[in-house]
Amino acid sequence: MGASMSKTQETGATAPRAPALPWTVRLYTFGLMSATDIAQRPDGTVNRFVFSLADRQARASARPDGLGVVSADVAVDASRGLWARVFSPSPRADPAAPALPVLVYFHGGGFTLLSAASAPYDAMCRLFCRELGAVVVSVNYRLAPEHQFPAAYDDGVDVLRYLGNAGLPDLGVPVDLSRCFLAGDSAGGNLTHHVAQRWTATASGPFRIAGIVLLQPYFGGEERTPAELRLEGVAPVVNMRRSDWSWRAFLPEGADRNHPAAHVTGEAGPEPELAEAFPPAMVVIGGLDPLQDWQRRYAAMLERKGKAVQVVEFPEAIHAFYVFPELADSGRVVKAIKAFMDETMAAQPNPARSLIHQ
Repeated sequence: MGASMSKTQETGATAPRAPALPWTVRLYTFGLMSATDIAQRPDGTVNRFVFSLADRQARASARPDGLGVVSADVAVDASRGLWARVFSPSPRADPAAPALPVLVYFHGGGFTLLSAASAPYDAMCRLFCRELGAVVVSVNYRLAPEHQFPAAYDDGVDVLRYLGNAGLPDLGVPVDLSRCFLAGDSAGGNLTHHVAQRWTATASGPFRIAGIVLLQPYFGGEERTPAELRLEGVAPVVNMRRSDWSWRAFLPEGADRNHPAAHVTGEAGPEPELAEAFPPAMVVIGGLDPLQDWQRRYAAMLERKGKAVQVVEFPEAIHAFYVFPELADSGRVVKAIKAFMDETMAAQPNPARSLIHQ
């Protein structure tokens, strides 16, 4: 499927406007961003107690929920607090049932906030498990500034290594580790790229990355893009002050935003080296997300390097729209992810990039 971008998307010349959002979404984003602004201390540390007041946690449960999904927490490396929450359909009695693919998920939060137990991510991963027909492994990686670059990337790779060596706990459902997808949103989308880059360059074994899904990935640079300037003070969730703070917290001491962890698109330095096995990618972009220009540049970089990439655009979507079931686009993006996974598993992907408008 294909469509051309509008002139305003190409030039970034659209007039700023506040998005029309349900009151529940406005209330939640206001509360969470207010807590974020208080938690992000000027000295570069995080007041985790204050943020915890707004970050509602959900527990894993072996009892099937309303979606027929069960969950369990798995310790990957207790010495550094690395664990994952595994979501699977209720055990099936049919021993001949086909094996399910695995989706390894990295949550967002600017590398510094939220967790795999945060209620919106727990709910979203449960929905993914049911709607995508996959076992979902939500990674609770270490957070900055206590654990700066490359700790989160190391954790992501080590979770894949753990799955390849130890497998998943006895879920009562068969899984296929040769059909694994990586996915993440915002900072988790950044992790998805870097973990896939590392894994395909060096790793081997039963764990094979079939594809990656980047939901509004968090990339950046010293440059201020047209979208960042146009949507500053208009779009919720992401603004330049919060973003700059998060990069300072995550990147190595003395590094600026042109560091390769942030700036992966090639304009401020060499383009990243991608192995031949680097998987097909799906990049989701929101028209009311200040990070959209970096995301389009990322897709264009993959294209230049001959990698299969599918861009899915939601013109009215704010950053993090996928965690709000009240928003119609959150349901549409799940269907788009399902189609991408099915197509990727069914056939050798076409290296041509496709642009889909929802």
